[in-house]
Amino acid sequence: MNEQTFMKLMNILPKSALSTAVGMATRLPAPAPLHRAAIKAFAKMYNVDLAEAEHALEKYPTFAEFFTRGLKTGSRPVDPGQKVVVSPVDGAVSQVGYAEHGRVMQAKGIHYSVGELLGDEEAAKPFHGGAWTTIYLSPRDYHRIHSPLGGKITGYAYIPGEFWPVNPASVKNKQALFCVNERLVTYLDTVAGKCAVVKVGATCVSRIKAAYEDVITHLGKPGKVHRYDTAIPVEKGGELGRFEMGSTVILVFEPGRVKWDDSLQPEAVVRMGRRIGEIP
Repeated sequence: MNEQTFMKLMNILPKSALSTAVGMATRLPAPAPLHRAAIKAFAKMYNVDLAEAEHALEKYPTFAEFFTRGLKTGSRPVDPGQKVVVSPVDGAVSQVGYAEHGRVMQAKGIHYSVGELLGDEEAAKPFHGGAWTTIYLSPRDYHRIHSPLGGKITGYAYIPGEFWPVNPASVKNKQALFCVNERLVTYLDTVAGKCAVVKVGATCVSRIKAAYEDVITHLGKPGKVHRYDTAIPVEKGGELGRFEMGSTVILVFEPGRVKWDDSLQPEAVVRMGRRIGEIP
């Protein structure tokens, strides 16, 4: 199927209803032999490294619990150093750069504003000119999201939206894709200043769950940025949330506070806890 045909098909597909149905199916209990067979088939299809999983397959009562699995202790050591920025996820870099004039690149010829991404122009102002990167999580990846630096969680925003795929065809053809899809934004105050960790939903990503608050997307009501009266401490590598099925994470920092490593280029593979930049 060529890209244009794919995009036309996705335009008429009931993506929200499909995502809800898939999410419900993954959370339903099933006979142990059936769900173990499904997990094994999925792992084989996507080359999932089962040796890293926190538990043996029989310990996961549903497919969703396997998909959002933790890792064995020590599987993702966090690179030390107060000024070292680490990847919040396992995945591959889609784009990387600095938000000149408050603009971020999605793909060649397609840009969007930080305000559109965060759904709040006022919240976006501190990030104009700052470092940003977009990281795609494939089905085989570990699907929990972690803090790139130590600091405090100051607030969050749930932004409802659509459920377009975030595959290369959609990224290259759907204008402001990451600003159209459902999102959960976590705001941090770090040793590098303010940071926004944007978790983007996609087709079959029925829910994004926060680790620091009882927030689950695709269920609750949207609202303005929720600011905590007392910020929540988080260490570098501390868990911020998880995807129920795969998607994309976008990091945004204040200007002049973070410099990306030269190795952080489109298509580069990253691992949660490994260095991707520094505070100059």
